Amino acid sequence: MLGTLGFSYIGLLFLIMLMVPNLIWTKNQPKGYTAENENRILAIFERVGEMLTTCCALVFSDFNLREWSMWSLWLVAAFILMIMYEVWWVRYFKSGRRLDDFYSGFLGVPVAGATLPVMAFFLLGIYGKVVWMLIVCVILGIGHIGIHWQHRCEMNSK
Repeated sequence: MLGTLGFSYIGLLFLIMLMVPNLIWTKNQPKGYTAENENRILAIFERVGEMLTTCCALVFSDFNLREWSMWSLWLVAAFILMIMYEVWWVRYFKSGRRLDDFYSGFLGVPVAGATLPVMAFFLLGIYGKVVWMLIVCVILGIGHIGIHWQHRCEMNSK
């Protein structure tokens, strides 16, 4: 339940799926985007959660493929959420790249750019039975989803 130390190629795949669109985003940020006025507590949760989620994804071999079982459905669900995340990014990059595009929902998931990857990594933690991943995903979710939700609310109040 605590995790088996070793390299996770599945964790690496998830991180690549996470990081590539974010790197592209740095050159395609929405018009009017600013990180000013972000809640400092949420920002700390986000940064700590990002760092720890990255570490967990790479250092626990429990996330790697195993013999098929019903438990494997957790990995399938996590991968589906990551595919949804990629599709959300494609939709964003094809849009006018406005703030409402960036903080949009997708298939009923609010602030999908923040929510989908957090949910995917949480399900990866369930699949691997790694309690550390579950804990750090909660930390990440509080910060990352919280910040996006805050921006979404500020945008809607204008």
